[in-house]
Amino acid sequence: MKLPRDVSADKLICVLAQYGYSVSRQVGSHIRLTKDGTINITIPNHNPIKIGTLHSIIKDVCSANNLDISEIIIKL
Repeated sequence: MKLPRDVSADKLICVLAQYGYSVSRQVGSHIRLTKDGTINITIPNHNPIKIGTLHSIIKDVCSANNLDISEIIIKL
């Protein structure tokens, strides 16, 4: 499945919130999301997020939560 090209940081944060992630802090243009106090993901606050960065973030979320990549891509 092909990644969308116009995903902003706000949209990605909303999608990841459905999987239990919440914003824990922001330093400059980077936002740190935390789940259960142990799983951390850093997202650049850009519009749009670069494709390689987006793919890496989605891959990390899927491996930490035992999800399929297409589940998240559909919600974006």
